[in-house]
Amino acid sequence: MRDSGERRQHRRARPIRTPGGRRDEDGRTAAPEGRSPARDINQRIADRVRELRGASGQSLEALAQQSGVSRSMISLIERGESSATAVVLEKLAASLGVSLAGLFEDPQAPPSPLARRPAQPQWRDPASGYLRRNLSPPGIPSPLQLVEVEFPAGARVAYETGARETPLHEQVWVLEGCIELSVGDERFRLEAGDCLALQLDRPTAFHNPGRRRARYLVAIASDAGALRRRP
Repeated sequence: MRDSGERRQHRRARPIRTPGGRRDEDGRTAAPEGRSPARDINQRIADRVRELRGASGQSLEALAQQSGVSRSMISLIERGESSATAVVLEKLAASLGVSLAGLFEDPQAPPSPLARRPAQPQWRDPASGYLRRNLSPPGIPSPLQLVEVEFPAGARVAYETGARETPLHEQVWVLEGCIELSVGDERFRLEAGDCLALQLDRPTAFHNPGRRRARYLVAIASDAGALRRRP
């Protein structure tokens, strides 16, 4: 017969309900009932694009003209009714003065110096299937953002944006597998352990030529100091 300590150890963790969803006894946050993680992240992107556009004073027409994304697509994104690709979101981010990672932040999250793994937002590109996760704590003014990317075998993403009003710098550190990276006319092949520094002032393309996924870390920094985290 099990003693009371053993019975407690084998008891199933019961979810603790919170206003933002459910949290189990290990502190892991689950999506609110009736809502999927994909819907949650699409709504977060919608909120960020709408707020950043409002803060910049741009109309839908003005943002469409500057970014090259159609007015109707921007409207769908702002209503959370479109699963936009990484290429489209990168165009909007560049025109709104933020990094791509900045579109996945929760504008309602209280500032915190700590980002627990379950609270780090994840998003999957519907075109390439790559999965990105924002690692940096939310709402903290900082010149640095960290992103982890899992890139499927054979996948490719080509970002078309060039120079930005506020220059952004990246360093890409490959953790697993291999990545071929194009920066303008330059080509680089990065193996596990390799790190490449680049400025986001030319079109860039990522390609996984291998037969297994690649995983890499991206560090993003701005010439303007603290990256823009709040509109």
